[in-house]
Amino acid sequence: MRPPLLVCHVIGYREFIERTRAKRAGIADWFREDDFGAWRDPENVCGIPVMKAATIRDVAERADVSVASVSRVLTGAGPVADATRARVMQAVEALQYVPHSGARSLSTSKTQTIGVILPDLYGEYFSELIRGMDVAARTLGYHLIVSSSHDDAEEASAAIRSMRGRVDGLIVLSPHLDAANLAAGLAGRLPILLMNGGDGDGRPSIVVDNHGGAVQAVEHLIATGRRRIAHISGPTGNLEAETRLTGYLEAMARADLPTTVVEGAFDQASGHRAGAELVAGAERPDAIFAGNDMMAVGAMLALQDAGLSVPEDVAVVGFDDVPIAGLMRPGLTTLRIQIAETGRRALERLVRLINAAGEAVADTACEVVRPELVVRPSSKPATHVQPTSGGRNRATADLTIFKGENP
Repeated sequence: MRPPLLVCHVIGYREFIERTRAKRAGIADWFREDDFGAWRDPENVCGIPVMKAATIRDVAERADVSVASVSRVLTGAGPVADATRARVMQAVEALQYVPHSGARSLSTSKTQTIGVILPDLYGEYFSELIRGMDVAARTLGYHLIVSSSHDDAEEASAAIRSMRGRVDGLIVLSPHLDAANLAAGLAGRLPILLMNGGDGDGRPSIVVDNHGGAVQAVEHLIATGRRRIAHISGPTGNLEAETRLTGYLEAMARADLPTTVVEGAFDQASGHRAGAELVAGAERPDAIFAGNDMMAVGAMLALQDAGLSVPEDVAVVGFDDVPIAGLMRPGLTTLRIQIAETGRRALERLVRLINAAGEAVADTACEVVRPELVVRPSSKPATHVQPTSGGRNRATADLTIFKGENP
């Protein structure tokens, strides 16, 4: 225990050091009565009451039980008589006792803390994901430590190293396969759950069926009569972006339709730039499938800036179903993946991995989240079907790709 920083009487430095070295039993012994007069009581130093935190021994003494009994009541680690439990809880409430997390972790080898590493902390997607994790964590008696890798493998490595020894398990979101493998390697024996980083390569993981969702989006737009469907993709190298792009290309090829792709960065600004670029082109699309909702929102704003109407002139579909998708006017059609619910399931699954550590049968499954098409007014059916030249859909071997400027 350190001496109080607030003093009312100056004590000689040498004398203070000697007394501190000689008398460490309690704060009251550090001062003589003539130093502070009537204020020698450490719980009333300089006239300011100081509350002393209750210890587990104080609880045991008040409840007239052993320290071990108090520990069993608070941790649920063993049988305790109902009468004993009642006395202990009454003492805990009366003393406002809060268990010391550091001491508890030393005795149980657990911190009751989960580490979460995200590629970014900005945006509705990540806030919804963390909201779901937080609800599950509080229910199960865990806390979260959240860090961002800023989409960089080196920063992800640093974040993982900083959390080792401080958390019982890790949830790592990485849209890059190499970074996901690196994260799993650095975690060592620490239970780890990978998200959005491929199929997990035999490790516990949760992935979204991005390919299937993209196919749903394109097929929906075709069913509404659209034929010139452009795609605003996420950044190159991002697994989710590339898988959604592949789904778009395959669905368009099956329908024998031409393809146009503008690269974005999964944010609203890049969606706005891509939307403006598309409507300024030689042949304006009659529909846009954006790789996520924030780019779709940006594209819708660009269309409005250009004097176009959604969906009368251009239909728009997004992906994820973040909260703003339902608040847009017109409401944004999108692929719902139940973001908060996915976060909740991820945390609950990691806790099961933590509790099952050392068991012979390990959880190595890859859970796949199937997107659900949510139709809103932004993709209302076109008034007239617009066939390609020759009265039928015609394929093109050329893929026009515009590189959008990343922020």
